[in-house]
Amino acid sequence: MHTDVVLLNLLLWMVGVSGQPRPRGQILQSHRHVRSKREMPPTVAPHGKNGSPIFKSPDITKAWGSNTERLLRIEDHDFTMRPGFGGPAVPVGVDVQVESLDAISEVDMDFTMTLYLRHYWKDERLAFKSNHNQSMTFDSRLVKKIWVPDMFFVHSKRSFTHDTTTDNVMLRVYPDGKVLYSLRVTVTAMCSMDLSRFPLDTQTCSLEIESYAYTDDDLLLYWKEGNRSLNTDKGISLSQFLIQEFHTTTRLAFYSSTGWYNRLYINFTLRRHIFFFLLQTYFPATLMVMLSWVSFWIDRRAVPARVPLGITTVLTMSTIITGVNASMPRVSYIKAVDIYLWVSFVFVFLSVIEYAAVNYLSTLQERKERKLRERLPCTCGMAHPGMMSASYSEVDANTTGNYGIPEENGVKRERMLVQLAMESAQVTGHVGTSAYSNAWIDTHVIDKYSRVIFPGSYILFNIIYWSIYS
Repeated sequence: MHTDVVLLNLLLWMVGVSGQPRPRGQILQSHRHVRSKREMPPTVAPHGKNGSPIFKSPDITKAWGSNTERLLRIEDHDFTMRPGFGGPAVPVGVDVQVESLDAISEVDMDFTMTLYLRHYWKDERLAFKSNHNQSMTFDSRLVKKIWVPDMFFVHSKRSFTHDTTTDNVMLRVYPDGKVLYSLRVTVTAMCSMDLSRFPLDTQTCSLEIESYAYTDDDLLLYWKEGNRSLNTDKGISLSQFLIQEFHTTTRLAFYSSTGWYNRLYINFTLRRHIFFFLLQTYFPATLMVMLSWVSFWIDRRAVPARVPLGITTVLTMSTIITGVNASMPRVSYIKAVDIYLWVSFVFVFLSVIEYAAVNYLSTLQERKERKLRERLPCTCGMAHPGMMSASYSEVDANTTGNYGIPEENGVKRERMLVQLAMESAQVTGHVGTSAYSNAWIDTHVIDKYSRVIFPGSYILFNIIYWSIYS
């Protein structure tokens, strides 16, 4: 029985190979068998022989390109020449949409801008028949085969066309031959800044567009809709500047070796925010100047207090000046911030010089007083010249205790009575008596005048400074 089944299967297999009709039960194949056939790679023909045409797939890209080129008659014209060669100049309209103003550097004196640059012109060689009068849009592959304006950015340092995820280039052709060519570009261009009023300055920068090869005899470059050809994104903002204005201009540029060229300008005006510099520069400098005035109220004999205070303020002002100049270009003129910082530095420095003068004049005065004491009558017979009655008033001590020493060299004598508690008074029986000692507080006339002159002069300087630069 088993042998009969094997022979029957062998017979059915031979019938299927010979192309004869299969039995009804053998028409369907297993899923695994069908999938294995689909996953089998196409048979590769041997070297020098053509493979089976069944496994060849048409090249869609080549078919699309060839159809487009036949429609636009790319092969029938020489697109290395400009439209209307030998005739009048080709008018090329331009409009720009500024996407972002990324960075402005005072050190490098440049700015970075991302924009959409669009060109409009008419090339009758690209005219085609259309029943619905609709345009055709292409990518960068067709741009390489036709004529496009050769624009470049004058005074640019770096520039590139975006290519993520594909080249950000668009070409739109209309049936009458009008062409729209748009691309997304980021450019870093030079901006000559005048920093004489920094940081209270306003800067005007320009992005210049020009044809590299075609003079005004071959290409007429113009803004398509005048000042309305420049559009800006409403979300553009800068941390350090306020954008005041965008506008366009057109001029002719002359090169001695090639001729005249049309040049388009994108001008924008920026005003710097001052609040950052008030916090980081002006307020610290003002506080250091005010701190230097504290020494005018300190006793002139307190050398360890007044000298370190003056030196500390001088060193702090030097640090502020160094920090500001480190982030600025090395220009050959004086900036507004330099004037303020250096005048503040002079005020701090003069406060140190003021104490040096006070100390020197006080030393001379002490020498004169020492010589004057040597010439006074001897008071050796007085038992206790410094002891006075408890009922002796402070006014009496101040008015009668001068011992005939006049005011000399601007030194004003102020006496303060310091009552000394004598614990031994009760032991000795001298009840109701106290010991007094005279403590000198010397205020030099220079310190007295400096308390008024220094603040007044600095306030006057600030009024003049801010009225000029603000």
